[in-house]
Amino acid sequence: MGDTDERRKCYRTVFVTVGTTSFDTLVRAVDTREVKEELSKKGYTHLLIQMGRGSYIPHKSTGEDGSLTVDYFTFSSSIADNLRSASLVISHAGSGSIFETLRLGKPLIVVVNEDLMDNHQSELAEELADRKHLFCARPQTLYQVIAAMSLESLIPYPPGDASPVAKLINRFLSFPDD
Repeated sequence: MGDTDERRKCYRTVFVTVGTTSFDTLVRAVDTREVKEELSKKGYTHLLIQMGRGSYIPHKSTGEDGSLTVDYFTFSSSIADNLRSASLVISHAGSGSIFETLRLGKPLIVVVNEDLMDNHQSELAEELADRKHLFCARPQTLYQVIAAMSLESLIPYPPGDASPVAKLINRFLSFPDD
């Protein structure tokens, strides 16, 4: 057991995901000294960035100087383990990433990519933020959102119930109700 196990228990990881696209402005934002210091002040110890197709390479750090340990990767066959082990998730506004993170009950900051033309994703993120299920930021406001966030203010997202839709489809197809 010893010292290594004790440190492992204290890990508080922030997982950043941009999905399969490029979102360099988000990666740059989390790689700033201000954001990393604020995450450290909030008790986070590790920053793991999934950078997708982006060209900006974040600065790795071993954390030996007391700062966050920072690492990154481009793609993985699944980020499910990263989401499960995260203490906080910072994500692009893709609905799959949002709902997977909320389903796991993880605190979430969604960062809207303002470079997208038809940005319906911002509507989803803003609606869920209004309902207090997540925090919503832009790359240029990420630092302020992290500094002001209170995880206790978040309301867990209730999982959906598909049974009414299934019953309607069954009736339409003349299947018996269960």
